[in-house]
Amino acid sequence: MGVEPQIFFGKVAHGRLFPKRNSFSYNIYYLSLPLSNIKKIPIAYNKFSPLSFYDRDHGACDGSDLEKWARSILSKYEIKEADGEIKLICMPRVFGYTFNPVSFWLCHDREGNLRAVICEVHNTFGERHTYLCVHDDQRPISHDDVLTGDKIFHVSPFLEREGYYAYRFDVRDNKFSVWIDFYDAEGKKQLVTSLIGKFEGMNKATLRKAFWRYPLITFKAIALIHWQALRLVMKGIKYLLKPAQNKQRVSVTNNLTKR
Repeated sequence: MGVEPQIFFGKVAHGRLFPKRNSFSYNIYYLSLPLSNIKKIPIAYNKFSPLSFYDRDHGACDGSDLEKWARSILSKYEIKEADGEIKLICMPRVFGYTFNPVSFWLCHDREGNLRAVICEVHNTFGERHTYLCVHDDQRPISHDDVLTGDKIFHVSPFLEREGYYAYRFDVRDNKFSVWIDFYDAEGKKQLVTSLIGKFEGMNKATLRKAFWRYPLITFKAIALIHWQALRLVMKGIKYLLKPAQNKQRVSVTNNLTKR
């Protein structure tokens, strides 16, 4: 990937393995924004437009500087090797509406190696949590590395909060892939998710292509979340009441295995 703003065209896939199987996939697009140059992106910035980006949708969610927010997290956890460009991969606003189930902040070193990934997660209850994925020794994150961390944020009313995630990231050759699998409290893989696609330069032509190829994409995303919830209810999956949010708002991966 270059340091210029880009559009990511990809496919999201979810698969629930038990107690009842359920799966779906759909095409999607994201913005890929270098934070060092974010004010010069070729899309409506902090103002209404059919397609736009607002600072207040991310980070501290108060409109403050996004790069400072990301670097404050890296600094808190002493991630000194991630001293290069940070790129935010997120959904835009469409006619003023957005919902980002998860946004990815790719934190590189000065040579372009991926050193950390900040996963900013929002649920449909208006809450958010930040998962920081990084090696203990801060070495570059390879495409075959799997980082694991406890699940401490309630996302789905059909999954227990107890358990852990296994993350894998592949950022090579202008492509981007993410796999996040959920294991329950007993260590059984219950949910597999992926986001796979590639980047294209961001310009008027590619913005039009994204807008018209996937119209009202943010409305579609939230609609599909509720449609899949209905399908799970119809399959007899137990609905779980939302627990109080954990006071810890940022958590870091705590283990590493090889795939």
